[in-house]
Amino acid sequence: MTGAHKTARRNLKIAFPHLSEAEVRRLLDAQWDNVGRLSAEFQMMHRLIGEPDRIEVVNGERLEEIRKNGQSVVFVSGHLSNWEVMPMTIVQYGVACQMTYRAANNPYIDRRIVESRRRYGVELFAPKGESGSRDILTALRRGESVALMNDQKFNGGLAAPFFGVEAFTAPGPTRLALRSSGVLQTMSVQRTRGARFRVVVHEPIVLERSGCRQHDIDAGVCRINAFIEERVRERPQEWFWVHKRWPKEAYAAEQD
Repeated sequence: MTGAHKTARRNLKIAFPHLSEAEVRRLLDAQWDNVGRLSAEFQMMHRLIGEPDRIEVVNGERLEEIRKNGQSVVFVSGHLSNWEVMPMTIVQYGVACQMTYRAANNPYIDRRIVESRRRYGVELFAPKGESGSRDILTALRRGESVALMNDQKFNGGLAAPFFGVEAFTAPGPTRLALRSSGVLQTMSVQRTRGARFRVVVHEPIVLERSGCRQHDIDAGVCRINAFIEERVRERPQEWFWVHKRWPKEAYAAEQD
């Protein structure tokens, strides 16, 4: 009966318009199961990192290569499974990386978020305005990397297809990559069983440099959306469906 449940239902109908009502209900139950699990896991991530057998890393040699070469890349991913496992894995591999996030509106909640992440070695950075962007660029020039989530609605962003529907998407990760190495390093997290996970380091997206900056940014944003969509289609029960990803017009036809 919550608004979040209704949003998740509408999102599923937009992404998978041909699903039967029974399939929609099954996915709704499964995604709430994942949300409930990660809500509990957030409180004990420092304990999970102490049990290495809980996390399997696929293609970890790519992270080792980034660390050894001092290569600056822009890590991109989405809110998949328990997404906190991704920055934790980057830190474990010794990659110098700025972990960006959107600060919580409540300063007390925000402080708890930052303090809890520090318990398992993740220092969060909430860039604000031009000074924050300059700090990120300075880090990239030093050979450090930056990690960002790029799967939520960004008002004022670029309209790019996501499940066949235009969705406003932040161009920031692509812009940052174009100003540094031109590499978007994609990653995803999968839940294997209970509080056990598989981190997949995917093939990097090497951005176009056509000479037209706007064209290259548009192309990069589209490729990120395509990557996230592919991950969601593979494991739809593990995406964060309660966020309003599409413009309000897309929801008009899905009113309950």
